[in-house]
Amino acid sequence: MSLKHESVAGNYGIVFILFLLLLIFSTLAPSFMSIATIVNISRQIATIGICAVGMTFVMLSGGIDFSIGSLLALINIVCAKLIVEHGINPINAVLICFIIAVIVGSINAFWITVVNIPPLITTLGMMTILRGLAYVLSGGHAIWGFSNTFRAVGRGYIGVFPIPFIIMFAMFIFGWFFLTRTRFGRFVYGIGGSESAAKQAGINVTRMKYFVYVICSVLTALAGILLLSRLNAGLPKTGSGLEMEVVTAVVLGGVSIYGGKGSIVGVFLEVVIMGVLTNGMTYLNVTEHVQLVIRGLVLLVAIGLDNISKKAHIS
Repeated sequence: MSLKHESVAGNYGIVFILFLLLLIFSTLAPSFMSIATIVNISRQIATIGICAVGMTFVMLSGGIDFSIGSLLALINIVCAKLIVEHGINPINAVLICFIIAVIVGSINAFWITVVNIPPLITTLGMMTILRGLAYVLSGGHAIWGFSNTFRAVGRGYIGVFPIPFIIMFAMFIFGWFFLTRTRFGRFVYGIGGSESAAKQAGINVTRMKYFVYVICSVLTALAGILLLSRLNAGLPKTGSGLEMEVVTAVVLGGVSIYGGKGSIVGVFLEVVIMGVLTNGMTYLNVTEHVQLVIRGLVLLVAIGLDNISKKAHIS
């Protein structure tokens, strides 16, 4: 079976799971299928969805980025301090945050490509550094006091859809177009499939890795700014555990942890499934700690199946 056919088949499977979950939750909790629930789910998945687009780029190239949760927290704090404490125009504050994201992504790529430290170790180290910076800059306290205009971005609507969801959907379209319709997108898949073969084909692997890690960081910053606008407070603990939720969504969406295989359409569908699952469990009064156990088990099963699939393909 070709890669394209595998992706299509996988997406059909994800769609089936989505409808099955909707059927189960609507049966157990009739009020689940309502406009209010749909709007709530669409708002909640925006942060994970935007970050998942960036993580898809990284994982398709054969890497991973565990620093995104801490970067989101740092962006929250920096943006809040610039706007609230220093009176900087929100647009300028957002631009500064994007510059910080580019720097963080570039640093990750430098240690991975030049110093040859594995992505897992590099980004775990960066995760600790960025979380520490968020606490140092904030003093461990929340920062709030934004204008109605700034809050409207994270809390506003266009029609019935929340603005963050619309932005997330636009990012998925960007990711789909770039990965499936451009030469650089093919390069990303090529590097993840075989880095040595990509080098022999003349692909600048180092430059492409800088690109995917910067994209991941910039999209994380975007998600962090939208979340800051929605919550109306910069918190140093924001984004704790986000990296695992995003990796879970990307892997369950069909992207191989080894790189080179997967569809961003599948990732979008999986992000929606995670939103439905989380809200459904909340409707059924499943505690947050039990939800964490379920998510962890789902991630382990997904990675295990991916590993088995890869071994079967090699043999």
